[in-house]
Amino acid sequence: MAQPGRTPGGDGVTLFDAVLLDRDGTLVEDVPFNGDPEKVRPLPGVRAALDRLRAAGLRLGVVTNQSGVARGLFSGSQMAAVHARVEQLLGPFGTWRVCPHEDADGCGCRKPAPGLVWAAAADLGTVPARCVVVGDIGRDVVAAAAAGAAGVLVPTAVTRAEEVAAAAWTAVDLPAAVEEILRRQAAVTPAAVAPWPVSGGGRGTVVVVRADSVGDVLVTGPAVRAVAAGADRVVLVCGPRGRAAADLLPGVDEVIEHPLPWIDPVPAPVDPVEMRGLVGRLAAVGADEAVIFTSFHQSPLPMALLLRMAGVPRVAAISDDYPGSLLDLRHRVPPGVPEPERALSLAAAAGYGLAPEDQPTLRLRPDALAPRPDETAVTGPEGYVVVHPGASVPARAAPAPRYAEIVAALASAGHRVLVTGGRDERELTARVAAAGGVDLGGRFNLAGLARVLTRARCLVVGNTGPAHLAAAVGTPVVSLFAPTVPFGQWAPYRVPTVRLGDPTAPCRDTRAATCPVPGHPCLAGIDPADVVAAVRVLAPG
Repeated sequence: MAQPGRTPGGDGVTLFDAVLLDRDGTLVEDVPFNGDPEKVRPLPGVRAALDRLRAAGLRLGVVTNQSGVARGLFSGSQMAAVHARVEQLLGPFGTWRVCPHEDADGCGCRKPAPGLVWAAAADLGTVPARCVVVGDIGRDVVAAAAAGAAGVLVPTAVTRAEEVAAAAWTAVDLPAAVEEILRRQAAVTPAAVAPWPVSGGGRGTVVVVRADSVGDVLVTGPAVRAVAAGADRVVLVCGPRGRAAADLLPGVDEVIEHPLPWIDPVPAPVDPVEMRGLVGRLAAVGADEAVIFTSFHQSPLPMALLLRMAGVPRVAAISDDYPGSLLDLRHRVPPGVPEPERALSLAAAAGYGLAPEDQPTLRLRPDALAPRPDETAVTGPEGYVVVHPGASVPARAAPAPRYAEIVAALASAGHRVLVTGGRDERELTARVAAAGGVDLGGRFNLAGLARVLTRARCLVVGNTGPAHLAAAVGTPVVSLFAPTVPFGQWAPYRVPTVRLGDPTAPCRDTRAATCPVPGHPCLAGIDPADVVAAVRVLAPG
C-alpha cells in the first residue's frame, strides 16, 4: 500500500531511454565525404548538450549514411579514424551504426530506410519506440518514423523547406532539441506527492473526461491507464462519437455517455434539462477527483462547471483560459506535443503515473482482441494490407478515385488488400475495393476492426480514428496525412509510420473539416507507387 499523501500507482514513465544522432550537420560540421580526422569540428554547444543527456541516463548512439565508402572516396579505416576523433571531442557513444551504401544499392540501412535505427536501438538494449533520432535533413526523421521512433529535425542551410514542413518535431539546434527531450521526459513523471492531500492508499473514485471522436479517446488511453494505476475506480465520461473507443480502453470501470454541445462539431442546442440530468449522473458517481482531458483547441471549463455542480471536490485540466474556482489544478502544455503525451502530462501533474510494467503506448483491452473464427473466415489468413478510405471529416480523406488507384497498385504489387469502412461508408468501400481489393465495408464494428488490424501487415489510412486504432495494436501505418492539423500532435503514436501527402498545402493548420482548396491537392497528388514503396519499407518481405 502506498504511503499516505504519496501518489499510488506507478512512479512515472520513461518516454525515452536512448538518443540516436546523425553525424554530419548534427554533431559536427558537414564536410562532404570526410575521411580526415583533422577536419572534424563539433557544432556549437553539442558537447554540453550530449553531456546533459548522459547525465540524465540516456544512452547515445550515432546513425549515419556514409556512401563515400561505396564510392571509394575514403576507406573504412579512415572513417573509423574520423569517428575516433568525434568521440575524442564529444565523448563516447554506445554504438555507431553506419550505412556505407549508395541509394542505388537498394539496402535496408540507408536512411530514409529504418535499418540503422532498428540496429542501433538493439545495440543499446532498447526498442525504436523508446528512442529519439536527431538529424538535419528529412531522411533522418523519415527513418525515425518508419522505425517507430520519435524524430527531431534540426534544420541547416541544406535542409529543404518541405522537409521542415513535414517534420513532426523541429528544434533550432541540438542544445534546443536536448532541452525539449528532457522537458518532455520530465513532464510525464508525476511528483512524489499528490497536488492535494491524499489519505489512505488510494485516490478513491476518479472521473476522467474525454469527449470527441474515436481517435481522441484512443490517444488518451495511456493517461487513463495512469489514473487507473492510482485510483480505486475510474469512470470515463465521453460523447456518443467516442463511446466505441471508450469501451476498449483498459483501466475503465464505468462509462457515462452524454453529448457535450461545446465539443461536438455539429452541436445540438444546449438543453438545460439534459445538462441537469448529466449533473445528476455525475453526482451519483460520488467522485473524489476529476481529470478533464481535452485537445489543444478545446476548453475544459464547461465540463469543470458541471463537475463542480455535481459536488466533485477536486478538478484538474489543461487550461490557457483563466479558470477561476473551477479548477484546483490548472496545467499548461506548450504547443506541438503529441496528444498522448499532452494527456499523460496532465495525469502526471495530478499525481498519476503509469504502473511500472506499463509503457506510454496506445493499448486496448486484451479480451477485445481475442480472435473470432467468423471474422478470420471473412478476412482470410494474416498478412494482408488494409486500406481504410473514409475519415471522420472530409478534409482528411483522399479522393475515392485516388484510393482506388492505391488499391490497384497494391494488388499489382502482390498484396492482398482488404478495404474497410463503417456502415455509412459501404458505397465508398465498394467503389474503392472494385479496383482489386476485398470489400469489408460495414462488416465490422470498432472492436472487430481492431481484430482485423492485429493481423494486417500495414494500414493505409488518413488522419482518422483507425490510424490510432492501428497504433493501439502495433500495426504500421502509411499515413495519408492532410496538414489541416499538426502532424506532430496527431501522427500515429509510437508505431512505424510513413507520412505521405503535401505538408505545405494551403490548408496547413486551418483545422478545416472540408477541404478549402479546390482539388484537395494535399492528398489528391499522392502517387500510388509511393504507397507501395511505403508498405515495402514498413512491412518488408
